[in-house]
Amino acid sequence: MRIAFISETFLPKVDGVVTRLLRTLDALDELGHDVLVLAPPGAPSHYRRFEVIAALGLPFPWYPELKVALPSKKLADTLRAFDPDLIHVVNPVLFGLWGEILARRLRLPLVASFHTNPGVINHLIFPLLQRPLEIYDREVHNLAHLSLCTSPQMVDLAREIGIKRVRLWPKAVDSVAFHPDKSSDDMRYRLTDGEVDKTLVIYIGRLSWEKRLELLVEAIPRLRQARWAFVGSGPAEADLRRRLADTPTVFTGYMSGEDLAQAYASADVFAFPSDTETLGFAVMEAMASGLAVVGAEAGGVPDIIRHGENGLLFRPGDVSDLIEKLSSLITDAPFRERLALQARMEMERLGWRAATETLLGYYQLAGAVQRRSSKSAANVQPT
Repeated sequence: MRIAFISETFLPKVDGVVTRLLRTLDALDELGHDVLVLAPPGAPSHYRRFEVIAALGLPFPWYPELKVALPSKKLADTLRAFDPDLIHVVNPVLFGLWGEILARRLRLPLVASFHTNPGVINHLIFPLLQRPLEIYDREVHNLAHLSLCTSPQMVDLAREIGIKRVRLWPKAVDSVAFHPDKSSDDMRYRLTDGEVDKTLVIYIGRLSWEKRLELLVEAIPRLRQARWAFVGSGPAEADLRRRLADTPTVFTGYMSGEDLAQAYASADVFAFPSDTETLGFAVMEAMASGLAVVGAEAGGVPDIIRHGENGLLFRPGDVSDLIEKLSSLITDAPFRERLALQARMEMERLGWRAATETLLGYYQLAGAVQRRSSKSAANVQPT
């Protein structure tokens, strides 16, 4: 197939959406398909053998380091010249909406993927904007011939807000790149500030308040028997460093590649307080790396963690429950190791090739829906 992706986010930014897109591109390359990516400003010119076209853009109001991609005639002409069989719009907002309109004008099958829980707005700006955002998501996604969600919980949410023709895009993780064997004595020394014999609890991800990091700020002073590490960067970093300055906590800044894999595998427990995740790639990467995990029982995380079997779930926003779950892993090494072993075994079964083959099946389904809708429109006679 010839597939055009239009994405609101791409490299050099790294998050769950970008991770899924990159691993999908890897699999599509290996399967022999051709891809064009239209991406926000700052994107590289190529990924693997695929051309990436970066749009012009404007700073995003609440995160100036992010750029809002702007449509242009050049981008439209490039897409037409590529002559795709299908357009896949990733997390459509403004740039994605333009892509959807373009797909409709070109009479191409259109797939849109739904990656962001509208509830995240409660932690960013004003709760009153959540409902308008849900309505906007509904209208934008219903332009597509098929909408994909990244967890069963997000499928349910999409249907609740009125999105039609919804399917589940299966979860996957790279269990070779993220592996317990990546554990490093040097990395553990760095993450524990030399106290390598203490239990190490780690958070890896964006340092931003919508990730509910205030729960860890409250929990850490009450769990001083452990060491703590934050791997990542973001707008909350300076405030987190200040508020946790006199606790046994290390901040490393952003990591990627082998360093990131080592950071996961060199810890003992992964703490993930976010309650708005559509899936939770960081949780899966931690489990693949052989960590016992604690996550909020919200969003897509319960699709990954089965409480008491391969990890622990805590009540969203409940710091006392979070502390109780973390304490049980910090103080009980056999329990921690049992959960970690089961987590690793399950992640070994979730590969990107199988998930991408399912995605290709959805592309065929979107094509069938588009052909039926075009035929129905052609059969409508004017009165």
